[in-house]
Amino acid sequence: MATDELNDPGHTEAEGTGSARTGPDRTSNNLSSPTPVPAGSAPDGAPPPKRSRAGRNLPAAIGVGLGLGALAIVSLFTVKWTFLIYMAAVVGLALWELGRALGEREIRLPSPPVAVGGALMLALAYTDGTRPLVAALAVTVIGVLAWRMPGGSAGYLRDITAGLFALAYLPLMASFVGLMLAAPDGPRRVLAFLILPVCSDVGGYAVGVLAGRHRMAPVISPSKTWEGLAGSVAACVVAGALVLTLLLHGTWWQGIVLGVAAVAAATLGDLAESMIKRDLQIKDMGRLLPGHGGILDRLDSLLITAPVVWLLLTIFLN
Repeated sequence: MATDELNDPGHTEAEGTGSARTGPDRTSNNLSSPTPVPAGSAPDGAPPPKRSRAGRNLPAAIGVGLGLGALAIVSLFTVKWTFLIYMAAVVGLALWELGRALGEREIRLPSPPVAVGGALMLALAYTDGTRPLVAALAVTVIGVLAWRMPGGSAGYLRDITAGLFALAYLPLMASFVGLMLAAPDGPRRVLAFLILPVCSDVGGYAVGVLAGRHRMAPVISPSKTWEGLAGSVAACVVAGALVLTLLLHGTWWQGIVLGVAAVAAATLGDLAESMIKRDLQIKDMGRLLPGHGGILDRLDSLLITAPVVWLLLTIFLN
């Protein structure tokens, strides 16, 4: 999610209010110039849902976030493989959202081989480690190349490129969570991984809304500010020091390094998804999560953070 979301069309959920709102112009490449979009009025004169200064339905966003987090924690600390199923389902929904978004630009994502190969990659990462994961990745690439052939040569390179991107962006990145989970202290490693991007999001959101003045990346995501980034860094550094020392018996300086690396990866992941949505000329990847948008809008920072956290925890704890 966003470092700080101040009415960014790439991260504000498209919900109706009592007055007209604006959305990105889908017929223009300049998404910074919104065009009026009619909004649905509340039934029977009911007041519109409360929205924060950042433009999202904050109570809904908090409720959804707490629900997702609770389900993750329960599955992590009861039967570990149930968390793997939970994660596979989330990644599968994100793949469906991405395929639908690409389809609006007439890009045919070869979803079946990506989904099947991705599920195999997640399972092998957890049960057998890195070498079988790499083998499954290679076999899935072959499957993507073969699957698209019956569709003819027109758009072949375009579609398989989209498929390979989706494979690397979703199942491959998620597989590093499976690698973390496989460790003897896997649930605690995964919990540390989940905490850091959430702290980046919350810290950036709070500081950005209250004190954000200087835009960080106005072309990519006009809402992001340097003040919000500072809030993300502060929150992640504190969280990193705490989770490394309290959860994983590391040192405080390792936690600081982990926190700085995590906030850098989370911010990059958020900006990258903003670029994807601007290129596709869409506002959100979906509407499955009230207050957040789509599944992929919630996963953007987590996906890029996963390999970074896995690598540093492997170095620090082994």
